[in-house]
Amino acid sequence: MDDTHSEKQEDGCHDRTSDSDALANNQHQQPPHHSEETSQDLTNAGDDTKTVQTPKHSNINSSSVQIGGVLEPTTSQSDTHELVSPKLPAVRFLILGASLGLGLFLAMLDSSIVATSLFTIAAEFRSGADNINWVALAYTLTFLSCAVLFARISDVVGRRAAFLAAYAIFIVFSLACGFAQSLQQLIACRALQGVGGSGLYSITMIVFPELTPDEQKKFIAGIVGIVVAAAGVLGPVLGGVLTEYASWRWVFWLNGPVGGASALIFYFAWPSAEYLPHIERRAWREVDFFGSFLLIAAAVLLVFPFQNSGSEGGRWSDAVFLAPLLLGLFSLLSLFTWQYYIERRWKGRMAAAIPLVLLRNHVFTAATLSTMLTGFPYLLCVYVFPLRFQIVNGKSALDAGLMMLPMLAATALGSLAGGMINEKKNRLFETILLSCVMMIIGCGLETMASSEFAVEPKVLGFMAFIGFGFGISASASTMIAAIESPIREHASAQGLIAQVRIFGGSIGIAASSAILGVKTQKLASILPPGGVARATSGGPSPTTQEQWEAIRSIYTDAFREDMIVCCAVLAGGIVCALGVYRRNRKSMAEVFRDRYIEEAKRRRESSAKPPVVRGEERV
Repeated sequence: MDDTHSEKQEDGCHDRTSDSDALANNQHQQPPHHSEETSQDLTNAGDDTKTVQTPKHSNINSSSVQIGGVLEPTTSQSDTHELVSPKLPAVRFLILGASLGLGLFLAMLDSSIVATSLFTIAAEFRSGADNINWVALAYTLTFLSCAVLFARISDVVGRRAAFLAAYAIFIVFSLACGFAQSLQQLIACRALQGVGGSGLYSITMIVFPELTPDEQKKFIAGIVGIVVAAAGVLGPVLGGVLTEYASWRWVFWLNGPVGGASALIFYFAWPSAEYLPHIERRAWREVDFFGSFLLIAAAVLLVFPFQNSGSEGGRWSDAVFLAPLLLGLFSLLSLFTWQYYIERRWKGRMAAAIPLVLLRNHVFTAATLSTMLTGFPYLLCVYVFPLRFQIVNGKSALDAGLMMLPMLAATALGSLAGGMINEKKNRLFETILLSCVMMIIGCGLETMASSEFAVEPKVLGFMAFIGFGFGISASASTMIAAIESPIREHASAQGLIAQVRIFGGSIGIAASSAILGVKTQKLASILPPGGVARATSGGPSPTTQEQWEAIRSIYTDAFREDMIVCCAVLAGGIVCALGVYRRNRKSMAEVFRDRYIEEAKRRRESSAKPPVVRGEERV
């Protein structure tokens, strides 16, 4: 490989115009007796296209291939044309993998670490508990809205540059969150922190399968699952520890030194060009910025009215509720209209924010809707339970975090169980249905929780039902995205599943704020002016036992209604899960085998076509 080509490939992408020249040079350098046993191979991982020369006699693992972080069986070498790159040294790969994993861990950690700190933050800024949820929502909304956009940008500037940019945004605004002097500043910085977090998540999910050696690829899905589960389990606990023994500001300051060290390790561990896959570099004009803008607008405008009605005490018939809701629905309709236009007019020339080919598959669409509806109660519970433990049961932030362990640990176990259930036979329909049933049972039983000061053991046990059901759903939906999406859209399918799960959770958080806002209005007749906000933000305590009992009773009623709403949403999830059913189901191995045979045929047809000009893609 010549020096010019190495420079362009150094960050994981290169200009398309170098494809044909590099290919010709490589072919010219082949010995004559090998010329008939090499083939040009084009593969897509999401939006990345590789072009390499693959000797048929190469030592390739023909039993599996890594697509989007999920190990998938293949057929033979001749059918799949597996791509080959020099093996990355083990030590270097471990260091690089650790830095990627830590970035993913920090991004997921910040979606839950503030759950046990919200009450303390509300106390410092004198904000009611129904308004403080914006600290959580600001992060999750930008996280879900920018994940696909960051993945597309990495196709333009390269994986390394995009990952470091995401880390820089994440670290800078994490520190800014810690120095915030008002709730408004904190919310704004959390939103920008979420932009960086989305990049850490999406690019990690792309780079891991691209750089992992063949014999190690079978461990990627498990490693990613462990990292995400660990972040979910440790988030509320770590937030409680830092809030209890240091300050809530350290919840954000922690990302500075840890993230900075991880970014430096990533920078120096990034391999040289010879170890990198051959990735097509896209042009800026191919990034769907308008579609990403519509996605952000739809997410924010659909969540805002519910959160605002809780914090401001407005009615759902008011214009301040209806106007953003209607604008959000209009943005959502415009998004799908725009995606349809891209598909019809610019197919292959622009990377759509949401590929419509995925939504034409009824199994994938049903699983996506079910995933969104299971995300609603889960993220709601992650934020509502700690607040309940602190206000109703008088627990500290640390104790509230520790009491989340039954649900969060059950989530990790459920994720493992979902994979084991479908390991040899396709039982994804039953798995998705079971997850919704278990969660609806858990939420239904939680309605029995009383306003007693002592924490009832049954409350912790019922939480485990919710967590286990969600864990099963998370693993099953990931597998559905793998087997129901075309190979070229696999990364987009995984990203869409993750996005709708967080979107459902964001609506759940906002809905809980709306319910709490309605309930706390009843306290106005019991507490003095301003007493409601003070009582729910750690301010001066009510002067009488009657007032305390009223507050605890109101929060218990709000919690009960939260669980009733969750049951209704999960009932919709069960209906959507019915759409996952297929009468004649193939095993995962059979599906992947057929898929790769079709893809191999497409590649052979593509390899016969001449290279295209700058700005165009190979077909």
